[in-house]
Amino acid sequence: MSKWMVATKRADFNAISQKFQISPVLARIIRNRDVIEEQDIDKFLNGTRAQLYAPELLKDMEQATDLLLDKITEGKRIRVIGDYDIDGICSTYILYRGLCECGAHVDTAIPHRIHDGYGLNDNLIQEASDDGTDTVVTCDNGIAAYAQIELAISLGMTVIVTDHHEVPYEEIDGIRHYKIPMAAAVVDPKQEDCNYPFPEICGAVVAYKLVLALLSKKNHCDWHDVMESELGLELLEFAAFATIGDVMELKDENRIIVKSGLALMKNTRNIGLKALMQVTQTDPSQVKPYTIGFVLGPCLNATGRLDTAVTALKLFQTKSYDEAVMLAGDLKALNDSRKELTLKGVDEAIEQIEGSDIGKDKVLVVYLPEVHESLAGIIAGRIREKYYKPTFVLTKAEDGVKGSGRSIEAFHMYDEMTKCKELFTKYGGHKLAAGLSLPEENVDTFRRTLNENCQLTEDDFEEKVLIDVPMPMDYASLEFVAELDRLEPFGNGNPKPQFAQKNVHFISGKVLGANRNVGKYRVEDDNGRKYELIYFGDLEGLNAYMAQKYGAKAVDRLYTEGTHDIELSVVYYPEKNEFRGNVSLQMVMKYYQ
Repeated sequence: MSKWMVATKRADFNAISQKFQISPVLARIIRNRDVIEEQDIDKFLNGTRAQLYAPELLKDMEQATDLLLDKITEGKRIRVIGDYDIDGICSTYILYRGLCECGAHVDTAIPHRIHDGYGLNDNLIQEASDDGTDTVVTCDNGIAAYAQIELAISLGMTVIVTDHHEVPYEEIDGIRHYKIPMAAAVVDPKQEDCNYPFPEICGAVVAYKLVLALLSKKNHCDWHDVMESELGLELLEFAAFATIGDVMELKDENRIIVKSGLALMKNTRNIGLKALMQVTQTDPSQVKPYTIGFVLGPCLNATGRLDTAVTALKLFQTKSYDEAVMLAGDLKALNDSRKELTLKGVDEAIEQIEGSDIGKDKVLVVYLPEVHESLAGIIAGRIREKYYKPTFVLTKAEDGVKGSGRSIEAFHMYDEMTKCKELFTKYGGHKLAAGLSLPEENVDTFRRTLNENCQLTEDDFEEKVLIDVPMPMDYASLEFVAELDRLEPFGNGNPKPQFAQKNVHFISGKVLGANRNVGKYRVEDDNGRKYELIYFGDLEGLNAYMAQKYGAKAVDRLYTEGTHDIELSVVYYPEKNEFRGNVSLQMVMKYYQ
């Protein structure tokens, strides 16, 4: 079950409403997103590209651009080394295109998930040296690659790091000592002495800022002029794509980048992105964070999981539309395969949990030897959602067992793993997600130790549902829905608003969808006003809940002749429903009790 809580942040909502010509409800929602000062509210509602932060505010940006321009002038070979996920692919493309525009002798390398693992490794450095590379530029990695960067330097290469990950540190006597690699330039906003105003940007945005700075210096113009050029606008699309794909918070600068990037994608300048939209049957005019997070983005991630991410990079680099459609089709096919494998893995995990004592554990540890190691994180996320418990999914790898974990708010995954770190050959992560490697004989000990150490209480297993405004459905209208559009783009850090109403009478219903997993209902409030309500969640769970509370006959009548026996409180979101040219208002139910 879930625990409902109403956000109670205070402000003069009427004053905000009048100042910005918005409804008090919208003013309350914005305050709930911790947007408080007038200039921040204005930026939230009306922010433009002109308000993005200057690239030179990033530490070491001047050294990086000067060095690259010198290398380009000297005709030195430059290699961009990225990563195999959305952010890594997009940042590699951004740097590659920017360096090509400067006339650089440049190529790219992306590590293989299984054979190389994440980021720089000795093989990638040695290959670069063997190929005559003079300068390595990292993107979306490198901040923790001390040994590999020292190896590159010993081989006579220059290294420039562009990254956005946390800087590793050692804690001695309660004081953190940060470890910065010995690269010629390190551009990462998470550095302690970097004064960039908003450090929560992804690797692709760091790469984008580097390209803006590089081209403005080369062409002796303002970086804003580069940003508004054809190339600058194309690369902004990829900065936005990666910001969503890497689940960065859609606040401050990220909000402007994503809002602007999504608008540009409607008429994308990139042939490969256009082809990917075509093969996934995506309407370019309707691209939203959801589209990137759940339709387009997974096609990029799938190639890095099941094959090599080089295919995705080729898609964005190609100038041939025929080749783009072929490559995009390959990515979609891989993602379809990944979906099937994921569903199979989720079913196996559920079977194991419910067919053994594992289901009684506070922390779920599921060992699925046959599952592809790259799918462990996705499966762990699905299991976490189903049971609302911290979940680790382990799979058999080339050298022992590998796994990924996904957590709940009350369980700090990395800290809990650190308590039994002697069990791992390698581990890392943060509060809500982690990765690990361990010998197969340690699997049972890992599960037992995690649960013996676990301090979670029953209250921790209740999902917390934050309600923005307890609001009667009759306040909602098509005009109000249009006003809610001003809050978009929705995503991490700016969730879709949630409203709640008590005493909603369910009077008739029908089951929709190819898999018969969508419920559509006619509902009524205490004043007799009727509304359309749709539910995309666990329909079996909803029917079981109503049957337990009101009886199976009442549920049967709901779907046949109608009833007035069923009454629920609901958390909902109003939206516009367009069907065959007709526009109507419908409520989307998120939670019920």
